[in-house]
Amino acid sequence: MRVLVVEDSRSLAEVLAEGLRDQGMAVDAAHDGLEAAAKLDLNAYDVVVLDRDLPGIHGDALCQMITDREDRSMVLMLTAAGTPGDRVSGLGLGADDYLGKPFHFAELVLRIRALARRQPAARGRILRAAGVELDQIRRAVSRDGRQLDLSVKEFGVLEALLLATPAFLRAEDLLERVWGSGSGTSRPTRSPTPSRSPSAGSAASSAIRRSSRPPPASATGSCRQPANQQLTHIASD
Repeated sequence: MRVLVVEDSRSLAEVLAEGLRDQGMAVDAAHDGLEAAAKLDLNAYDVVVLDRDLPGIHGDALCQMITDREDRSMVLMLTAAGTPGDRVSGLGLGADDYLGKPFHFAELVLRIRALARRQPAARGRILRAAGVELDQIRRAVSRDGRQLDLSVKEFGVLEALLLATPAFLRAEDLLERVWGSGSGTSRPTRSPTPSRSPSAGSAASSAIRRSSRPPPASATGSCRQPANQQLTHIASD
């Protein structure tokens, strides 16, 4: 899943982008409407998390630009303007969802995933190939009925491979889908450390090895989620 975070507060944008990457999403960030419009012309995003009060191009105008596109992204307005009237006006502009600040990060993640599933071109929640079943909603993987315990990055690599089947998936495409760092795209704001973000080759090899042999009896079937205390509850700027 590819997400664009449009937020003029650089500190909040950085925290959101890092947290969403920890949830297995490929994330780009823009800090004004002009930068966001340029990224939208360059890349295809599943969901745009959009602040309303933006410099350059106002969030309301940017929302209308997005919804007028044929290959439109789903729009989640994330703003301090959270009164019922604000929500009505925001949804009236074409936004698909509206979340006021302050907010709980877990709720934001669930809303983003729900919007991605509502895309017209979105696939079913269960991906299957060679005895492997990947549930995109529950974030669970099994092979021949046995649950596999994958890290967030391993899950992302396997999901990208299953979505590409039977088409050939280039290494550049894999990097773009899982890490958001393929050619022609902007890289994450923080360079991933070896302990948290393995290379595409090692992560892919690990995911394939795990999917090709029965897991230990203690496997839980759920992805390990890094704890991030900053994102439990985020106050408005």
